[in-house]
Amino acid sequence: MFAGQSGIAALEGSFPGQLAPQPGLRFKATATVRDFDPAQLPSTVLMSTDRSAQFGIVAAQQAVEQSGVFSRYEAANVAVVTGCACGGRAADEDASRELYTRNARVPPAVILRTMASSGASHIATQHGITGPVLNLATACASGTHAIGMAFHMVRSGMVSAAIAGGHEAPLTFGFLRAWDSMRVVSPTQCRPFSRDRDGMTLGEGAAMLVLEPLEEALSRGVRVYAEVVGFGMSADAHHVTQPQAAGAALALTRALADSRQSGIEDAQEQIGYINAHGTGTLANDAIEAEAIHRALGDSAQRTPVGSTKSLTGHGIGAAGAIEALATVLALERGRLPHTAGVTEADPALKLDVLLADARDMDSAHPMALSNSLAFGGLNAVLAFRRLIP
Repeated sequence: MFAGQSGIAALEGSFPGQLAPQPGLRFKATATVRDFDPAQLPSTVLMSTDRSAQFGIVAAQQAVEQSGVFSRYEAANVAVVTGCACGGRAADEDASRELYTRNARVPPAVILRTMASSGASHIATQHGITGPVLNLATACASGTHAIGMAFHMVRSGMVSAAIAGGHEAPLTFGFLRAWDSMRVVSPTQCRPFSRDRDGMTLGEGAAMLVLEPLEEALSRGVRVYAEVVGFGMSADAHHVTQPQAAGAALALTRALADSRQSGIEDAQEQIGYINAHGTGTLANDAIEAEAIHRALGDSAQRTPVGSTKSLTGHGIGAAGAIEALATVLALERGRLPHTAGVTEADPALKLDVLLADARDMDSAHPMALSNSLAFGGLNAVLAFRRLIP
């Protein structure tokens, strides 16, 4: 991430659901998880899960092992909140292809593999978690909503800790063709906030975090990457695909206001980084820039803004969780990743876009925002704070 090494690469091979030898797409690149080995999971799990849920299960296992969460908390007092918007698309499209071309029997496991909540259920089963377990499907904001809701659950005392994040594996033939029809996918590569941006790049993946009260984490000496201090959400109530700046700005201001419950009275002045939704489309980047100006006022032009979608592509339901993780890593290292592939920011946006190389974070501004602005006008923003020794 800090080297700006993009995971976006040329399309290779065939896709679930594909019939024709050529996919017939205008774009030629995606951000695919490479060298993933599903065999690391038990055969019973493989039978009832799709690639998407498998990503989530493995990422959650990594988070559990690193955090040692169950050395302190009872599984009955831990929540699992995942974000997955598309469910098991590969299982769905493969079964549909066989059904409609050969009238093949559809095995009952397809039902289990297509459930968007499959990942959450398997994570709970693997770790014996009997606390609240749920999946949120709010399009591109799913992962951010999941972490935000888990944060509120822990902060309120509803649960002692939570495993939260997002997972998605939507790179199937039907999905790619549908996005191709929307004419918003870049024929080259996603270049958020660039003067010459021409669209998004589709991706996949997962990121899972363990959330617990800060004092508890510090007392048991585990590695704490950052503190979640606020969460805001809103709806544009306007249009399914055309965003509005007012709605996004409301989510931003609500996240800043929510940080007062973490003892932060001047959050707007402490923001030192924004990991933007930044899809690289003409409309989205312009609307998000306007929302940032509305929410931050005069400080908007001097706040570093970047989009790690230039590295990971757009992971749909997992995007917000992957970007929350990127934000957390940036805070821990005090380094802000640049927006790969962008040589000249769009001057009309009037933002301090991170270009060319990673930048040291200003210690006087220890907070960061992670934005998700989803189809349907569903907005979610997380506020984080750096822990400075």
